[in-house]
This record gives sequence, C-alpha cells and structure tokens, in this order.
Amino acid sequence: IKELQKDPNARPGYEYKQGVLYYEGRLVISSKSSLIPTFLKEFHATPQAGHSGFYKTYRRIAANLYWIGMKGTIQDFVRSCDICQRQKYLATSPGGLLQPLPIPEQIWEDVSMDFITGLPKSKGYEAILVVVDRLSKYSHFIPLKHPYTARSIAEVFCKEVVRLHGVPLTIVSDRDPIFMSSFWKELFRMQGTQLKMSTAYHPESDGQTEVVNRCLETYLRCFIADQPKTWMLWVHWAEYWFNTNYHASTGKTPFEVVYGRLPPALTRWLQGETKVEAVQRDLVDRDEALRQLKTQLVKAQEKMKSQADKKRLDRSFMVGEWVFVKLRAHRQKSVVTRINAKLAARYYGPYPILERIGAVAYKLKLPEGSRVHPVFHVSLLKKAVGNYDENEELPELMDEGEIYEPEAVLATRKINQQGEEIKQVLIHWKGKTAEEATWEEVIMMRSQFPKFNLEDKVLVEGEGIDRTHLAESLPHEQLIHYDTDGHKIWKVYSRRKKGNKRH
Repeated sequence: IKELQKDPNARPGYEYKQGVLYYEGRLVISSKSSLIPTFLKEFHATPQAGHSGFYKTYRRIAANLYWIGMKGTIQDFVRSCDICQRQKYLATSPGGLLQPLPIPEQIWEDVSMDFITGLPKSKGYEAILVVVDRLSKYSHFIPLKHPYTARSIAEVFCKEVVRLHGVPLTIVSDRDPIFMSSFWKELFRMQGTQLKMSTAYHPESDGQTEVVNRCLETYLRCFIADQPKTWMLWVHWAEYWFNTNYHASTGKTPFEVVYGRLPPALTRWLQGETKVEAVQRDLVDRDEALRQLKTQLVKAQEKMKSQADKKRLDRSFMVGEWVFVKLRAHRQKSVVTRINAKLAARYYGPYPILERIGAVAYKLKLPEGSRVHPVFHVSLLKKAVGNYDENEELPELMDEGEIYEPEAVLATRKINQQGEEIKQVLIHWKGKTAEEATWEEVIMMRSQFPKFNLEDKVLVEGEGIDRTHLAESLPHEQLIHYDTDGHKIWKVYSRRKKGNKRH
C-alpha cells in the first residue's frame, strides 16, 4: 500500500483508491481474514452457489474478491465439504471413442431435451422436463404433473421455450414414447424442425442433456436429501445456478452467451461499467463472441475425445482410513431401502476400514446394529476428506431381523442395459422363502459377498433358468401367481439336482 501511495504503477494489477486496495478490479483481503470462511460458505453452500465444484466456486469468488493463495483455500474447502462428499457422483472416464454432434451455428437453433422422472410428488409435480440449448448450454428446468402426453408437453414447450427463444431447427432427444409419438413428429414436421433421436440402447447420443440431468439431481440432493418432497421449492434456484455457472466447454456462463453480458450478481462488491456502455460494447462484439464460443466448443470436444480411452484409476485404501460407501437403489433391494432413488444421498458414512480382503474388497466398521454386510468392493468406496471421529447411521432396512446372506443361486439371465450385456443371478437368501428370491447383478454379488463363490454355482456359466427365455415360451399368466393379499409374485423355479428334473 505504501508503494502504491508513492507510485500508483509500482505494483502491476494493484490499485489503491479511497482507502481500499484492489487487484485487477477486485477487492483485496488478507489471507488470514476471519471473513474468508463466510465468503466460502456464501459462494459454495447457498442455493445460489449450488455446492458447485472447485473451479466454478473459484470463478464466482474471483469475480469479486482476491487474496493470496485463494485457489488452494477454495480447493481445500470444496474437497472437504461434507455435503458434497455424501451427495455427489464419483466421476469416472467413460469407455469408447466419442462421436460429438455437429456444433450449432446460432443459439437456440439446436436444443436437446429429456425427462427426469421418479421424483417424489412435490406440490403436485412429479417430473422435470430439461431443455438445453446445445450451443450456449443455457437450460430450462420445467416441472411437470402426471399424467402428461405429447400434446401437453408440446404446449409446455411452446409456453416455456418457444415464447422466449423461437422454434428450434433441430431437437435431440432419446426414444421416449412422447418423442416417438405421431403427434409430436407431425407437429414439429409442420414447424420445419428436424427431430434427432438417439439410437436404441445408446442414450449417449443425447449425452449433453444426461449430464445436465445429473447436475440438476446433484443440486437437489445437496439441499433436500432429508426432505425430498420439497424439490419443487428449489428447482428454479437450480436453473439460475446452472445458467450463471462458468462452463469450461464454452469459456463463459450460459447467461453471458445468451444475453451478451455477465449475469447480475446477487452479491456485488464493486460497481462495474454502466449498463449502456456494456450493451453498446457487447452488440459490437456479438459476432466475434459467437465465433470464439464455437472455437471453445471445438477444443472441448477434442479434449473429451482425447480422454475417452483412459482407464480407470487403480484405487486402494489403507486400514484405518475413513471412507464413504455407496448404497445404490437398484441393487440389494431385499437388504436396503431408500427414501427416494433420485434424491437420496449417493454415499453414506464415513466409516473406518478394519481390514483389506483380497485385492479389491474392504471390511468397514459399521455402526452397531447395522444389518448390512460390512464387506464392500473398492468401486463402492471413496476417501473421506476432513476430520471424522464418528460414523453415521445407515438407512433403515426393509425388514427387521438378521443380516441376509445369499444361500443359493436359483437361476441366471442376461439383460441389456444401455447397450451393455449384464449378467444377473436369482438369489435365494438365507431365512427367506423361495418366492422372495431377487435378481442381482453378478458383478455386484461378487463385490458385496466376495466369499460367496458364484463360480461354484454352475448357473453362472449358462445352466440356469432365465425368466426372459421363459417369457418367450410361456403365457404371462403361467409365470406369476398372487398371494393372499392379491400381490403379484413371479414363480420361482428351483435348481436341478443330480438325477432330478427341473420343476
């Protein structure tokens, strides 16, 4: 400050005026300021901030503030955020070479759209229509009520998207029955809009909307995991958060791309240029900005392609380390229940590691009274960042009683999920009746119960009964029966013993 008082050009980038120090137009504070934790929470953990990752949080803070070492401070804070560790996906590199769609010429000429379903009813709404501009990444999150049809979705699309941005030239979507209906196709054919559908079992064709869906679901989980039925109160904040976040693929926020100016900050420390000057400048530079935007998208696509073939990391942990554990809704349904699959926490814990079992499994110290098998595959674990000395209770079980262990394999089958062939086995659980057997994925059974040797059960190698094959030869009525309460139950066929026939 003394140097700047003597010579304003003594420190490039710094400016001292009216008793306040600035660096590149941003307010400078001490790296030891007691206000930094407050700023970190405000720009990361509030509904406007949305529990964003490091870079997006840094961009929000750096727009107004500066202190020495701020990147490291922000990175440590985001990595150790307890809510983020519990609620967010653990990203892994996808396999296969990417085939990006052509880059659009203008904003809101090419859009992608998809549904988020399976949400708990909130103020009468049970689903969200996600519409994304493929060039700017600007998105609209539109709540929906059941039942909805192609006609009602078209009305919502016109009301919420067309009235703001006009009719798009192309719409990219998956093969949802709504988008495949003759009404939907004919409506947009008459408007001159080309419909681009993803190929069967390959939703990655509409991968951009899938990524936005994940971002939206993660945002909602961070704020309403304990009260999932309140998601309707937060979805509009989620749209604001997403559209005002910096996107690495475009080099700008979606708001800035669409409107040609920075989004109005809810917390502003410095007064910027006048609105008139900003509008005049941006109108002149608009065509150049779009050109640079396309260049950024090309670079982002090239980066994604170069990383597409990378292998997953060889992850390992030490005994005594604390880890979070993933309990997935589609797996072990007979053991663990979830409040809501979409908005429930992604990870539980953390819990300390007691023992390493084999190369890829670990035994955890779960809370007393837990009825979940304590051995987990490494793919279900992630390291806890921060200091922990107490562990969280696991979610309640569907049935009271002992831990359920697999007893026998009754049948096997192969199913197709998103173009990938998945092997499943029909598990008879100890203490359960044969009618309560459940289909489980082979890879998950091996990770959850590594001592249950599936290879000893010949069924895994192709000798089991496959209900999918049975369904082709038997009427539907012969495959199911109803209990005394009228509930539908699949008939279970037992394994063949030597000298006996299947029955």
